[in-house]
Amino acid sequence: QLHLVESGGGLVQPGGSLRLSCAPSQFTLDYYAIGWFRQAPGKEREGVACISSSAGSTYYSDSVKGRFTISRDNAKNTVYLQMNSLKPEDTAVYYCAGSIVFGLCVEHEYEYWGQGTQVTVSS
Repeated sequence: QLHLVESGGGLVQPGGSLRLSCAPSQFTLDYYAIGWFRQAPGKEREGVACISSSAGSTYYSDSVKGRFTISRDNAKNTVYLQMNSLKPEDTAVYYCAGSIVFGLCVEHEYEYWGQGTQVTVSS
């Protein structure tokens, strides 16, 4: 019953930017690590960026490091993924997920999930 809701996806041109938001349903995320994951057609879900509950620790996949930034605003009960310099290979459904413990940025470490938001990067 506890899950997260993603928003902010859409269609952008290569080199463009999007800002995704992740908000919880029926709980506060102050004490949860939050991760952003993505899944492209025919590919497995992969970790993109993860952030600890205190925002003191972050992880980025090599493919997005330097282009994406994960942040959180606990006062607004929201986590963000700022995506800059988007590439066609970034096209995927993006999911946010929560974990009570910050560890590996892999899907099996995360307990609560959103339904995903589509990001399409194309000319």
